[in-house]
Amino acid sequence: MSTLEIRNLQVSVNTDEGMVEILKGVDLTIESGQTHAIMGPNGSGKSTLAYSIAGHPKYTITGGTVTLDGADVLDMTVDERAKAGLFLAMQYPVEVPGVSVSNFLRTAATALRGEAPKLRTWVGEVKDAMEALNMDPAFATRNVNEGFSGGEKKRHEIMQLELLKPKMAILDETDSGLDVDALRIVSEGVNRAKAANNLGVILITHYTRILRYIKPDFVHVFANGRIVEQGGAELAEKLEASGYADYVSK
Repeated sequence: MSTLEIRNLQVSVNTDEGMVEILKGVDLTIESGQTHAIMGPNGSGKSTLAYSIAGHPKYTITGGTVTLDGADVLDMTVDERAKAGLFLAMQYPVEVPGVSVSNFLRTAATALRGEAPKLRTWVGEVKDAMEALNMDPAFATRNVNEGFSGGEKKRHEIMQLELLKPKMAILDETDSGLDVDALRIVSEGVNRAKAANNLGVILITHYTRILRYIKPDFVHVFANGRIVEQGGAELAEKLEASGYADYVSK
């Protein structure tokens, strides 16, 4: 069992007008095997939460703590956070020219496991993961995300999730840009990873459609840099019906 604990997290970002506070005191606890949906309007701070936990240098932590199994996440480098068990699936996955998907994944697995996976075993793991996500095996030899469609990039992110087996996954708008079939396939991949590894999941989304496939244990409404309401899956249905207008002024 693992626990990701966020306490009074305050985060600012540097803009042309100076430092702007984005997160204004966020409290959240995620346990292994739980799925927490973070919902809210654009600009409410959802992605800032994700990237701050992952260690993006754009964001400045001005207060609060983030711990994983008692260890201070904010004191770790980005690679140390990954080795500790944190995983971020980005809303806009970046291209990595000159690095094949296969080499990228094996290098990442080697860093996390402390030794290189046996090649024959690893090839089988990658093949199985690609088949489960309906990915063409030829993608293994292509450069990371180069020329990939939006859906292919998201499937590649979930393939990483399944192969690298983190403790906690932060999925930043993984449903963005997916058609109906890709949404189902990607969601099934998240569910497989959760079941196989007792994964804790923070699922950031605007919409309830992905929650029909990935059932949340808790739903948190973000507005103006804070969590302004919390509940179960029924809260997502309320948001679908009435939107976020009632929360923006809180």
